[in-house]
Amino acid sequence: MPQRRLFVTTALPYANGPFHIGHIMEYIQADIWVRFQRMRGHEVHFVGADDAHGAPIMLAAEKAGQAPEKFVAEIARSRKQYFEGFHIAFDNWHSTHSAENTELSQDIYRRLKKAGLVYTKPVEQFYDPVKGMFLADRYIKGECPNCGAKDQYGDACENCSAAYAATDLNNPYSALSGAAPVLKTSEHHFFRLSDPKCKAFLKGWLEQPGRLQSQVVNKAKEWLDGEGDKALGDWDISRDPPYFGIRVPDIEEEKYLYVWLDAPIGYLASFKNYCARTGRDFEKFLQDPGTEQIHFIGKDIIYFHTLFWPAMLNYAGKPYKVPNHVYVHGFITVSGDKMSKSRGTGISPLRYLELGMNPEWLRYYIAAKLNSNVEDIDFNPEDFVARVNSDLVGKYINIASRAASFISKYFDGKLHDFGEIAAPGWAAAVAIDDQISAAYEGREFGKVVRDVMAVADRVNQRFDQAKPWELAKDPPRKDDLHRACSDAIHAFFTLTVYLAPMLPATAARIARELFGLDRTLSFGDRKMRASRIRPFKHLLTRVDEKQLDLLFDIQSVPQASAPQRHAEKQQHATKEHAVSDAISIDDFNKLDLRVAKITRAEQVEGADKLLKLTLDLGGSMRTVFAGIKSAYDPASLEGKLAVVVANLAPRTMKFGVSQGMVLAASGAEPGIFLISPDTGAAPGMRVK
Repeated sequence: MPQRRLFVTTALPYANGPFHIGHIMEYIQADIWVRFQRMRGHEVHFVGADDAHGAPIMLAAEKAGQAPEKFVAEIARSRKQYFEGFHIAFDNWHSTHSAENTELSQDIYRRLKKAGLVYTKPVEQFYDPVKGMFLADRYIKGECPNCGAKDQYGDACENCSAAYAATDLNNPYSALSGAAPVLKTSEHHFFRLSDPKCKAFLKGWLEQPGRLQSQVVNKAKEWLDGEGDKALGDWDISRDPPYFGIRVPDIEEEKYLYVWLDAPIGYLASFKNYCARTGRDFEKFLQDPGTEQIHFIGKDIIYFHTLFWPAMLNYAGKPYKVPNHVYVHGFITVSGDKMSKSRGTGISPLRYLELGMNPEWLRYYIAAKLNSNVEDIDFNPEDFVARVNSDLVGKYINIASRAASFISKYFDGKLHDFGEIAAPGWAAAVAIDDQISAAYEGREFGKVVRDVMAVADRVNQRFDQAKPWELAKDPPRKDDLHRACSDAIHAFFTLTVYLAPMLPATAARIARELFGLDRTLSFGDRKMRASRIRPFKHLLTRVDEKQLDLLFDIQSVPQASAPQRHAEKQQHATKEHAVSDAISIDDFNKLDLRVAKITRAEQVEGADKLLKLTLDLGGSMRTVFAGIKSAYDPASLEGKLAVVVANLAPRTMKFGVSQGMVLAASGAEPGIFLISPDTGAAPGMRVK
């Protein structure tokens, strides 16, 4: 197969808050596809960036009391924990607020202007005399001109669904200051998207077979072929100050490029930054006809990515090139509902990680739901538990956990040499390699999961039919035992190769710890049959439903913004002053509180809040992860006494197993204070 050169991106998240589960779903989808391409030996460059410009970010930074540059920089620093936590392997993550994006955006603007596709004309807009800025429709409210409903936004009425211009509102006011807006005229820059040559180019681009999903082509052509008030219009690509963005070049007047012009150019800016960092020739790479440019996006931004973006790139000319593919996915819902933190139907990715939930559970579950269509997928807690516990662990991992013990115990880890013979289980696994490859290439990840689990079922059935536990008691049938268990292990390895793009960390562990392969798996490894294995080690735990309960406990989900955090702190302080509901002495006696001596305290790599404590409970030792990193230097804790909940069920976290909980106090003001017993208390004593 000829090697492909792939330049792959995901949609740029707006840099005004943390990632939500929709972001993570898209990154997982793209990451799985990228990992498969790399397993096939293709050259892949996978980049992303924060979308850091625009009025909403300027206003959010102002509300937070920060300069926009500092605001977006703080958001950027928070991204790494998500990528590492969910094994998302971007080659480069950058920002649209960068020198590269300024250079490329202004260059593309100049090229479009030179091509005769940029012009200016006066535009009359509402202006907030208090804030001193023009107002986008989202910042204007008033009474609906159709039904009279109050407090409706400047583009559509939520009460009667009427669409209108902001200037049609009755008694309009600024949602930012409350002031009555005034009409003011300003010169704006427009891109001639309606130009016949643009429309002709886009029609040909959209109809190129295989470039886009059919649903996307149909939707884009609705806009392209619209007539009357639905006709494709020219695109306003400038904004007036104050605005956080990139200056329109070569003019004296202060004007900024609209965020949706410079945002997709951020793909190229991130790649240019990556090329400079890795010694690649940015322009040569883009101009190479063998380079494929591929974007993964959500269905809410089809308009920009299938009309404006390809037209901009086409008429900017070399070295820019139009996308080869734009792969569009739907949204993610939770138990059939749109995500909503207030209704308890939101999932915080960061909370998922902080609860110690395995990121590959989520990668596998999302993959099992994804296909090549523009369809919403649903996160259903019961289904999540069933797919992970019953299928991933109960079928796939179960093959190795059952067969490996016999190989280690009776054959010293050596696998049966079948020679040229294709053992049944392994043959069944290898036989689906073409359909697995086609499914990955076509983003039919759900089909990959179904095909793998169908083979896992057959392997487990054959293993049960062989009854190795009985063969092990019958010395003359030792070879039958060896064959049955070795065949299962060979099939397991092939299935591991197939699942590696979805389960990169688990596949790497299996390759290294069970088969002694200290290298990245390739798709060619699917036909490999190892000669021996190492002793089996536990690979994946099952989902604990208590973790899911905590995941959806919206009362304790951390909030994103400073104002929200302040409000939460005030609410928390009020609750702290109130005494909780009464409990009985029997309830209290269920707690086994013990004095413990901290014999060792350590930093936890990759953890923002945790310290790892080794505790002496009077002869028995415990490991506890405590969220006290912000308050204590590890060295200062060693030798101190603490109080620990000794009978708390062990909790599997991202960083290990926590075997209890140390008690600490906190209030509305900053500070965490470890609870320590008085002088004379000894490790192991019970606290009553």
